[in-house]
Amino acid sequence: MDDQQLLQFSRHIMLPDFDVAGQEKLLQANVLLIGAGGLGSPIALYLGAAGVGRLTIVDDDEVDTSNLQRQIAHRRATVGTNKAESAAVAVQAINPSTRVRALQHRLSEAVLQAEVAQADLVIDATDNAPSRYLLNSLCWQQHTPLVSGAAVRWEGQVTVFDARHESPCYQCLYPDTEAGNAENCAENGVISPLVGVIGSMQALEAIKCLTGVGDSLVGTLLFFDAKYAQWQRMTLSKNPACPICAG
Repeated sequence: MDDQQLLQFSRHIMLPDFDVAGQEKLLQANVLLIGAGGLGSPIALYLGAAGVGRLTIVDDDEVDTSNLQRQIAHRRATVGTNKAESAAVAVQAINPSTRVRALQHRLSEAVLQAEVAQADLVIDATDNAPSRYLLNSLCWQQHTPLVSGAAVRWEGQVTVFDARHESPCYQCLYPDTEAGNAENCAENGVISPLVGVIGSMQALEAIKCLTGVGDSLVGTLLFFDAKYAQWQRMTLSKNPACPICAG
């Protein structure tokens, strides 16, 4: 790190269990973020601010006026532009040294597989079930840790799936792919700070996984009820019949 980076990340370096070694790991990390909406916005901004070296943001959607209630990476001036590009610009404004790629189209399975293979960690900030199941399968095949989050109405959840450890996978949690169609904000609404809470937790779990600091949420599902400010933890178990991770 140069003098500017030592100053910029000094609050990280002051942490005894993080220190220079942890910051160096972030600077060398390559993260793939799928989704630049409500969850993806705080994830992208915090990972960029924290000093993640390379960040690829994937989203084929455009910024809409209704997004501005909660998708904090975007501005009124970026309405009508691609979300991945808008988020990339916001990240670079905070930390120009983060190398950000904005992929502005939906990736084919083969291309997504190649992106997962190059990443040190993948973050699922999508709002649809097919993408979640596909990401889960590809991350498990590549032994790439996957940080998963969801938020709708007043409820959110976050967990980590990691094939390198004795971890269940997303399909263990939701085995019925037909019944697992994710509820989305467009149809159900969402209170705006909730996506910030869950997205920030996803960014935190990503930083912990990349640096090896602390205990991750592998094997644990964390629920948040924003209306009553209640957190609940649920232990996850592998499904011995899971078609993705069993055996």
